Amino acid sequence: MPAAALKPLPTQSTVQHPVLLDLPYAPVEKRALPPGRPREWYITHNRRLKAMRLAIALLDSGVYLPNQARNETIRTTAETIGVHPPSDTTCHMVRALMRYAR
Repeated sequence: MPAAALKPLPTQSTVQHPVLLDLPYAPVEKRALPPGRPREWYITHNRRLKAMRLAIALLDSGVYLPNQARNETIRTTAETIGVHPPSDTTCHMVRALMRYAR
């Protein structure tokens, strides 16, 4: 058997060029948020949702450790998936989500 046949196929972590994200086929249907909450609650809630989306996209693209997810990387991923550029606070929250998931 030739040696090339024994070589494993490249995975996300060993491939030389980045693998494109598998974008969702249809956007999730948006629902209205519950009325009557303070404005800060809505801001925090939306920030958490954005951080979660970004953390999932980063994990799908091969960024598994929080120290690999610099602000520039997170903002580039946001542009790729069609999300507004996150603030520094949201970037910090993305890294925290990645840290606690381990």
